[in-house]
Amino acid sequence: MQPREVDPTDERVLERNYDYAQRNVRLLAMWYECDVEQMLVLLAEHGIELSRNDRLEFGTQYRAARDRFERDGEWTH
Repeated sequence: MQPREVDPTDERVLERNYDYAQRNVRLLAMWYECDVEQMLVLLAEHGIELSRNDRLEFGTQYRAARDRFERDGEWTH
């Protein structure tokens, strides 16, 4: 039996991994081998709310990414 292929950017997988990373954007970005800004965009695109600590540190960037995604329907750098 082959293991099932899991998409790490799937909303449920991403949210579960954010929980595993103790709801820490920096740690999750390290796991995904991307920078924090990319991780914030990915979380915003899926509507995954930030933890209180992450909101304090990255809330402005997260809201900007979420607003951009809601306006454009896709992330554009």
